[in-house]
Amino acid sequence: MSFRTNPDRILDSIDRARTREDDGGGFVREASFRELDTEVPPPDSTSTERLRRIFALVERAYTATASSTDMRRLAQRFQAVGDISNHHARGDVSVAIHWMDHEREDDVGVSPFEILPKRLEEAKKENRSSRPDANALKILRAELRNGVLGAYGKIEPRIREAIRSRADLGHVAVRVTVDLRPGS
Repeated sequence: MSFRTNPDRILDSIDRARTREDDGGGFVREASFRELDTEVPPPDSTSTERLRRIFALVERAYTATASSTDMRRLAQRFQAVGDISNHHARGDVSVAIHWMDHEREDDVGVSPFEILPKRLEEAKKENRSSRPDANALKILRAELRNGVLGAYGKIEPRIREAIRSRADLGHVAVRVTVDLRPGS
C-alpha cells in the first residue's frame, strides 16, 4: 500500500502534525523581534546623528520582524476556518525603546490597524494568487511598515528628549511587535 491508501500512515501523520502544534507551533498571536545596539556613539556626535542611530535600530528590528517565521504563522492563521472569522482581524504594531544604561523609562508607541475581507480580495487580485496566507503576509507586512512609522512618529518627541538628556549614550534595545487578533 502506498502512503495515500494506508490509513495507519495517514493517521500517524495527522497525529505528528497535531503534536507539533501542541508543542508551541500552533496558536501564534504576535510576531516580534528585539534589536540591541551596544556600540556607544562618540561623545562629539550631533543629536541628528544619534537620532539616526535610533531610527536605524528601529529599521533593523522592523526588517527582522517582517521576515520572521512568526510573521508567516500569523499570515497562515487567515487560511484556517474559524481562526480569524471571515478574514477580519484587528491588531496593533508597537515600537518599544529601552534605554539600558540610563534610569529613563522605556518609550513605547502603539499604532492600531484593521484588516477587512475586502482588503484580502484586493490583495488576491493584485498578487494574482488565491493563497490566503500569501495575500495575508503581504497585507501584514504593509500594516507592519505603516504601523512602525506611525508608532515611531508618536514617540519621536520623547526620543528627542531622551537624546537631550543623553539617555542614548549607552546600550539601547528596540523591540518591534505586531499583535493580531480576530475582529468582532
